[in-house]
Amino acid sequence: MQTAEKNTLPAGSTPEKSPVSETLPEKLKEKSTEKPPVILQVLPELRSGGVERGTVEIARAIMKAEGVALVASSGGTMTSQLAHCGATHITLPLASKNPFRIWRNSRKLAKIIKKYNVDIIHARSRAPAWSAWMAAKKTKCHFVTTFHGTYGLKGLFKRRYNSIMARGERVIAISHFIADHINKHYKIDPERLRVIHRGVDLKWFNPFAHSPQRMIELTRQWRLPDELPLILFPGRITRWKGQDVFLRALARLPHRKFFAVILGDDKGHESYRQELEALITKSELEGHVRIARHTHYVSEAYMLSKVVVATSLEPEAFGRVVLEAQAMGKPVIATNHGGPQETVINDATGWLIPPGDVDVLSQCIDYALSIDDETMHWMAEQAVMNARRFSLDAMCQQTLDVYEELLEPNASKQATSINASAATSAEPENEAA
Repeated sequence: MQTAEKNTLPAGSTPEKSPVSETLPEKLKEKSTEKPPVILQVLPELRSGGVERGTVEIARAIMKAEGVALVASSGGTMTSQLAHCGATHITLPLASKNPFRIWRNSRKLAKIIKKYNVDIIHARSRAPAWSAWMAAKKTKCHFVTTFHGTYGLKGLFKRRYNSIMARGERVIAISHFIADHINKHYKIDPERLRVIHRGVDLKWFNPFAHSPQRMIELTRQWRLPDELPLILFPGRITRWKGQDVFLRALARLPHRKFFAVILGDDKGHESYRQELEALITKSELEGHVRIARHTHYVSEAYMLSKVVVATSLEPEAFGRVVLEAQAMGKPVIATNHGGPQETVINDATGWLIPPGDVDVLSQCIDYALSIDDETMHWMAEQAVMNARRFSLDAMCQQTLDVYEELLEPNASKQATSINASAATSAEPENEAA
C-alpha cells in the first residue's frame, strides 16, 4: 500500500510537557495595577464550530489570567459557556455582511471599547473584522486577527474583503498551512505574523478519562455489533469532507468485517445526506454503515473506534478531529494536505493519503483493520504523545503571549506605526484568481 512519505517523531520521541492551566494567569497578572487588561473578541455568532470553540477557550483563559473577557456576536447556544467562565457577552448583529450594518457595528464597537476601556479587540471573521478595524482606528485600540481559513480568492472584491484579516497588529494563523497561504496571497510584514496551532483539551480527550456508561449508551444507540471493529468518520455532513469517497472505499474492501459510523450534522446539506444513504444501499453496505447525528459523547465515540478517518477533499485549515482522535490513542487516516500534514506522523500515529483516491483509502482502511494488538498499542502511545504537543493550554498561553506583546509599555508606539502601515501593506496581491 502506498501512502505519503514517512515522517518521524521528534528527537527522543518525548515532547515537552504542555503548560498546565495554572501557569496561564502569570502572563496577564503582572499587568497594570490600575485595571486588569480588557480583551474583546468579535465573531459572527456563537452556535457551534471551531472558531466559536476557540473564542470560548480564549475567553476562559483570559479570565483565568485575571483579565476581563468580552465577546461580541449575534448570539447563540454557546453564550452560556461564556457566562459559566465569567466572561461577558454583548449581542450585536455581527453576522451581517451588509456594508451599512458593518459601518453601524463599527460605531457600536467603538462605544463598547470606550465604555469598558478595552485594550485589545480580537477579530475572528471577516465581516466583524471590518467593524472591529474601524472601531480600533477610531479609539486607538489594539487590533488582532485570527486567520481561521483560506477564504475564497475569486475576484478583486473578494480579495479586498478578505484582506482585513491580514491587517491586525498581530495576525494569528492557526497552522503553518494558513501562514503559507497568508504569505502567498497577502502583503504582510513577517514580524506581525504568529502561528498558533489549535489546541486539544487533554483533560477531556484522554483515553483514561472516558465514561464506560456513555460508551455503553453509544453502543446501544448505534447498535454496534460486538464482533466487528468500528471505523469512525466524524465531521459535518458536507461534500467537501468526502463522506462519499469514504463509502466507495468501504465498498471496495474484499470483506465486510467492519462496522462504520459517519458521525455529524447535516444541517443545510440534507440532500447530500440522502445521496450518502442511497450510496450505502447501492454499494451493498447496509448493515455495515450507519449515519449518526453529532453526539456530545465524542471522546467515547473515539474510544469505541479502531481507526478514525478524516479524509477531506479540500485542505483543512487545521483539523481538530485528527488531533482529538490521536489524543484518545486512535490511529487516523487523513488527507495529505492542509493542517493534518503538521499533526499526523505517517506510519506512527496514522497515515496520510492523497485526497479523493478511493483505491488508496480502501487499501489503507484494510491495512489499519489488520494491525495486530502490539502494533496498535505502540501506535496509540505515539498518537497520545504527539497530541500533547498541541494542547489547549499551549494554544491559550501562546495567545496570551500575543496579547502581552501589545500590552507592553513600549508596544504602543510600535503598534501605532504598524497600524498605520497595515492599511496599505495587507492588500492582497493582484494575482489571477
